[in-house]
Amino acid sequence: MMNRKIIYKLMLLAGLGLFLGGCSDSDSYSTLLKKEEKAANWFLSNQKVCLDIPADGQFEIGENAPFYKLDEDGYVYMQVVNPGSETSRPQKGDQVYFRYNRINLKTWYESGSEVSTGNDNNMEIATSGFVYDDYSLNSTIMYGRGIQNALSYLGYNSEVNLVLRSYYGFTSDQSQCIPYLINIRYFKAEY
Repeated sequence: MMNRKIIYKLMLLAGLGLFLGGCSDSDSYSTLLKKEEKAANWFLSNQKVCLDIPADGQFEIGENAPFYKLDEDGYVYMQVVNPGSETSRPQKGDQVYFRYNRINLKTWYESGSEVSTGNDNNMEIATSGFVYDDYSLNSTIMYGRGIQNALSYLGYNSEVNLVLRSYYGFTSDQSQCIPYLINIRYFKAEY
C-alpha cells in the first residue's frame, strides 16, 4: 500500500511537471492581434490613405496612388496599380487566376526585413486561383476573402497592392495574426 502511494505521488509530480513545463512563453491571441494592428498601421502611416471609395469609381492609379479602405473595420486596403479591363469583369462563379507576391508586414516592422514570397516571380510555380464570390470551396477560402475585394471594383488583368489583416487574409496566416502587403495580378480563365 505504501509503495502505491509513493508511486502515485511520483506520477502526480511528473504529470504536474509536464503540465507546467508545457506552458509556453508565446504571445496570447490578443497580443498577436495588437502586434498585427501595429504593423499594418505602421505601414499605412507611411502611405497616402483614402477612407472612402471614389463615388464615380475612378481610382487614382499607379505606385504612388493612395491605399483605399475597402471595409468598414480597416482590415483591407487597396492601391490600384493597373485597373485592368473596364468591360471584362468576373461574375459570381467565374474561375479567377492570380499571381502574387507578399511581404509579411509584422516581420518588416519588427526587423526591417521585407522578404517577398509568392508565385509572381517564378513561372515554374503554378498560378493560384479561386471561384469568384463562392466561399463554399476550400480552394477559394484558403486565400481568404480579402483578395477578392478588389474585383468588386476592377476587371480582369488588373493589378493591385493590398494590405490585408489576417482576418481577411490567407487561412494559413489567421491563427498567427500576420498582416501582409500583397501585390496581386488577376487573370481570366482561358478555356
